[in-house]
Amino acid sequence: MLDLCLTNCRLELDSRVVCLGIKDGKIDSIKNLPSPAYKTLDMTGNLVLPGLIDSHVHFRDPGLTHKEDFRSGSAAAAAGGFTTVLDMPNNKPPTSTPQAFSKKRKIGEKKSLVDFGLHAGVKDPHDMGALVELRPVSFKIFMDLVDPTFLKDASMNLKGVDPELPLSLHPEDPTTVHQSTINMKKEVYESILYAQARPPLAEEIAVTDAIALCQDMNQKIHLCHLSTKKSFHMAKNAQKDGLPLSFEVTPHHLFLDTSYLESCGNMAKTNPPLRNDEDKLGIQDLAEIDIIATDHAPHTLHEKNQDIWNAPPGVPGLETALPLLLTLLNQGKLTLNNLKRLLCENPARIFNIPHKGFIKEGMDADLVVVDLDKEELINPSKFHSKAKYSPFEGFKVKGMPVMTMVRGNLVMEEGEILENQGIFVYSKK
Repeated sequence: MLDLCLTNCRLELDSRVVCLGIKDGKIDSIKNLPSPAYKTLDMTGNLVLPGLIDSHVHFRDPGLTHKEDFRSGSAAAAAGGFTTVLDMPNNKPPTSTPQAFSKKRKIGEKKSLVDFGLHAGVKDPHDMGALVELRPVSFKIFMDLVDPTFLKDASMNLKGVDPELPLSLHPEDPTTVHQSTINMKKEVYESILYAQARPPLAEEIAVTDAIALCQDMNQKIHLCHLSTKKSFHMAKNAQKDGLPLSFEVTPHHLFLDTSYLESCGNMAKTNPPLRNDEDKLGIQDLAEIDIIATDHAPHTLHEKNQDIWNAPPGVPGLETALPLLLTLLNQGKLTLNNLKRLLCENPARIFNIPHKGFIKEGMDADLVVVDLDKEELINPSKFHSKAKYSPFEGFKVKGMPVMTMVRGNLVMEEGEILENQGIFVYSKK
């Protein structure tokens, strides 16, 4: 007997339906006819995708839980169709010591409704070996906060203990950012100045340095939230040269431009900033992008309502990413294969997440059911995240997640969040 049988599942955009059999948290069978099960659910012909994987979230737990915590963040993930999240290390204290990493893992295991992994920070490159034993996703370094010597030392130490583990880099050049910010602060206050304070050049210099490190050290590199055409082309050329480099792009850098800094103010403030039409990536680039990651970075409305220089950067993205991309799917601007590649398959491959990212027998039964005909206006007041704001507020979307399962356990149904216990995905079996 199966634990669960899902009938009338569409795995493609055609009219064919299948039945998914689930047992012990795994996909046990994919058949044309239902099999005996303790419970059967009819998917009514809705599209069923592999559970989405977000390789870049900030759940603020511990230390900044007034912004978000593992409970509220994972609820937002489940609501948006994400069944696995990889959390970044810039907490208080940062997740850059074995003690902090272990504490944060315990918090996730207690609070998270979805499965999770943790990126580690780097405080002292010589301490990276002890952290490797705890199985981080990667080591995250903000290039705008370190010098080239620190970056090279981190790479040398990481290569010495685990050459397969990537460095995840926030690519902005500190010198360019510092000088540009000083120059912009001399101008009359306008929201648009923030984009000029962290110009495309800052990202492009850092991407050049990252590619050089990748080449010189044969270091696996993952570039976070690329935002400019030039950075994108540099990364693609590095890949064509055979370098072990991957990259991600966020929905806000794809869908929005600098005009949203004027219309939305700090609700659209993020690092790197939104770009103008001449510099930005666009929907037409989706077929060549490695990963869509949300960079879900929540703050309170009080914090966001400060002036442009003091308001923290970051937007919540877990509950808007899939509806935005399903809208493109409905419009014929994104293929289903690319949607799965960007949000499921490539994140699992690049970060070596076992048993996830695909609907195949033997894989975890991580699934998101979507109603391609369901239309809504994005309304941040309904978010499960603590961050009740979005530069996408009022956007009309067509296509919504209506059910999320993590290892066969129902976690979200029609917007309602249900109880579940997420697990650390890099536990040694």
